[in-house]
Amino acid sequence: MTPAKVQPALLGGVTIGVLSALPFVMVGNCCCCAWILLGGGLSAYLMQQNHPEPIEVGDGAVVGLMAGAFGAVVWLVLSPLIHTFMAPMQSGMVQQVLRDSTNLPPAMRDILESAQSGPAIGLGLVFSFFVMLTVTTMFGMLGGIFGALLFRKTPPPVIPPPIPQ
Repeated sequence: MTPAKVQPALLGGVTIGVLSALPFVMVGNCCCCAWILLGGGLSAYLMQQNHPEPIEVGDGAVVGLMAGAFGAVVWLVLSPLIHTFMAPMQSGMVQQVLRDSTNLPPAMRDILESAQSGPAIGLGLVFSFFVMLTVTTMFGMLGGIFGALLFRKTPPPVIPPPIPQ
């Protein structure tokens, strides 16, 4: 009997997506993709808790990969919402840099000004999603493997059949 993978993968994916989208918390991904590994490991842990037999490493890899894919989708949904609330602060910071930098080359000034436009933000979001999807699936799978190895239940002892008399 194979363990159920969708529910643990969804919960691990929500963990990955939320922690990766939050502005200051997402810095944890800069340290060895910590939140992605955590989400993959969490999904393997939850899968093991819902399954009476020990899970295989391959099951952990699959559920971690699924959690990474779900995490990228959650990130895609949350990131524009968070960006909407953070946009005024980011715009103010860019304007401050442009005011304070008198010796900034004109080409760099144009890049900073055009990066705040709608098409640039949308294109950046699409590119970031594909990068996020690639990274989260790879490291989520790795977290699932680690989780399967770390949280694996010990197999029940095999009871030999009684000796006939």
